[in-house]
Amino acid sequence: MENVHLAEEEDDLYSGYNDYNPTFDSEVSYFNSCRVIGDIFILLFHLILPSVSRVGTVRLKTVSAFQYMTCVISGSTFDPLGQSKGPAPPLEAKNEDTLDEKIKIMEKKVNDLIEESCMAHSLGASQLALEKAKEAGRKERALVRQREQSGSADHINLDLTYSVLFNLANQYENNDMYPEALNSYQVIVKNKMFSNAGRLKVNMANIYFKQKNYPKAIKFYRMALDQISNTHKEMRIKIMQNIGVVFVRMGQYSDAITSFEHIMSESPNLTVGYNLILCYYAIGDKERMKKAFQKLICVPLGIAEEDKYIPSNDDTHTNMVIEAIKNDQLHQMERERKALAEKFIMTAAKLIAPAIEPSFAAGFDWCVEMVKSSQYVELANDLEINKAITYLRQKDFNQAVQILKTFEKKDSRVKSAAATNLAALYSLENDYDQADRYADLAMNADRYNPAALINKGNTVFVKQDYEKAAEFYKEAFRNDSSCTEALYNLGLSYKKLNRLEEALDCFLKLHAILRNSAQVMYQVADLYELLEDPQQAIEWLMKLISVTPTDPKVLVKLGELYDSEGDKSQAFQHYYESFRYFPSNIDVIEWLGAYYIETQFCEKAIQYFERATLIQPTQVKWQLMVASCYRRSGNYQKALETYKDIHRKFPENVECLRFLVRLCTDMGLKEVQEYATKLKKVEKMKEIREQVHHHCLPHVRDSGHSSQGTGTRGERLSAKIRSLPSSHEPYETSSQRELDAPYVDPLGPQMERPKSAARKWQEDDDFADEELGDDLLPE
Repeated sequence: MENVHLAEEEDDLYSGYNDYNPTFDSEVSYFNSCRVIGDIFILLFHLILPSVSRVGTVRLKTVSAFQYMTCVISGSTFDPLGQSKGPAPPLEAKNEDTLDEKIKIMEKKVNDLIEESCMAHSLGASQLALEKAKEAGRKERALVRQREQSGSADHINLDLTYSVLFNLANQYENNDMYPEALNSYQVIVKNKMFSNAGRLKVNMANIYFKQKNYPKAIKFYRMALDQISNTHKEMRIKIMQNIGVVFVRMGQYSDAITSFEHIMSESPNLTVGYNLILCYYAIGDKERMKKAFQKLICVPLGIAEEDKYIPSNDDTHTNMVIEAIKNDQLHQMERERKALAEKFIMTAAKLIAPAIEPSFAAGFDWCVEMVKSSQYVELANDLEINKAITYLRQKDFNQAVQILKTFEKKDSRVKSAAATNLAALYSLENDYDQADRYADLAMNADRYNPAALINKGNTVFVKQDYEKAAEFYKEAFRNDSSCTEALYNLGLSYKKLNRLEEALDCFLKLHAILRNSAQVMYQVADLYELLEDPQQAIEWLMKLISVTPTDPKVLVKLGELYDSEGDKSQAFQHYYESFRYFPSNIDVIEWLGAYYIETQFCEKAIQYFERATLIQPTQVKWQLMVASCYRRSGNYQKALETYKDIHRKFPENVECLRFLVRLCTDMGLKEVQEYATKLKKVEKMKEIREQVHHHCLPHVRDSGHSSQGTGTRGERLSAKIRSLPSSHEPYETSSQRELDAPYVDPLGPQMERPKSAARKWQEDDDFADEELGDDLLPE
């Protein structure tokens, strides 16, 4: 199920004002409902009228400095034409030292500070706005003291006090200083001299909602609701809507349903209708889900169905005016409202379709029938396509294809969408001929559909026509610059064409869009490696590791690059990390084993070769490496046991028999004759097989004993093991002339170290001096 969120209301709760601070836009936008935004004061202080009231909130009165400015002329009547012969009378001097004038000046300063605070907030300077609000509060308190000292406390300007407190509370809230904001609101609410101040409890409830104190939010919303008369219907509806959403956050769906149902019966709207469907879905009420869906699609949009402005073919000027009208703010608002309604209906249908009927297909069919009989009839096709996509998610490809094929004769937009899905579906099934056909159909229906162009490019890419594929990807990217798939595929095309610089440019641009895309970063690193810049490749792989730290393949790639740069310690670290996250990679196991052999820690290499034996039990080379590690570390008894175990599993392995003969000779064991006889027999059989092979295939030239030292085809050693440095091998047999049994240590020669009896055995107990009886020779 897709993520479903509670719908959000974008207009102000008390309406009438467009400018507000959308603090709750990402959650529940109508929680900004009852806020008196400070920007309104900018208008208030430019009005000469003594008082201004706003709909749905407290009556605000403000003292404007302009209302006290008059022009007083004494001594004669007003003479605008200058016909009076007498001298102009002097103006009456203003006494600025009087108490009233001082108070007026102080009030003007307070008003100016409030206005500056509002302006700062509108420009995004929240901290400056708060400082101005605090300063206005200090000056207003000084003004009140001045009034009290002069004995004119009865003439205190309550509207100015209210404005100061209210602006301060708003600025505290804008700066996320919720306790201070609540205290400021509380001062206003508790003062009975402020009429209608109880409505500000909505603002307090909004703050409690931000703090996720939902019980307190419910309490204050209800207190505000009690203080608003029924004549303010819209305001009451908004508050009830807030109450319903808070109940949803608390998981009390029945209480939320009660609020939403009342609103839908009194004043239905899209947001509440959608939230009501979600609540019914939460409690699993199928029938009420259907009824709520029917109510949702019946909510009037208030948008004219037919366009009244029809362009004229002759009048260019008129057409320009009509085009401007079609794109004015009102039409944009109508389009946004319609798009929001379609989003609610589509999401609700996809949500309830699997729940209202026994099968999701029947549920989709019911929703389609309801939509066809409503004002959203064009959404029926989109619902059908969503039905096909739901089939795809359930891996029912046949049903999805049948539904999508029915759109071939529909209008171009729907046809293009259906054909695009069919092309993608056939591509996933490797039916590229059908995918190419439907990609062409989608492009013909809508040439500017980037998805159709990408599908067409993919079908061409599969046919290895990378130049043509790149053209389709470029066209898709030109049509939609946000289409990251087109840019990614274009980079791959350039990479196939060996235009590495252009490919790198594509992926670097893509990285600027998708900063944490692991695929993009890997492609950039790979391209730098192809461009022979290993340091840049390592740098990008390190960035990739920060995003996907447990990816074993990336760790192996880093190890390879460090190994090629000669940094063995870093290479070991990344190989080891890769082994830790994915201990079944044979290449990693082999590298780690070879690393410990190079550093003369054969005992540690044993555990890795033993793991390789578990992964590939039929490959004798890993078991031979284990035995050789035991022998190199001086544990000859364990090495002998391992060789014997290998011989039981692989009785015809010449390599193992040669080591057994050598070890038994060196250790003076009686089994030497037994293994020597077996070695003779195996070599004789091998010789016979080779002769038969040459007799049957005389035209095939013998290239020598290619298996010598590496066993059969499945036993060959990797280049990493064979590349170990060679030197004199103390255990190499000296019986090559009689037994023709030379062998090479699968781990390479070991480093010289102090020896005691081993050298004596090599000098005194030469296998070539052994006398073998006729009964030990192969038959």
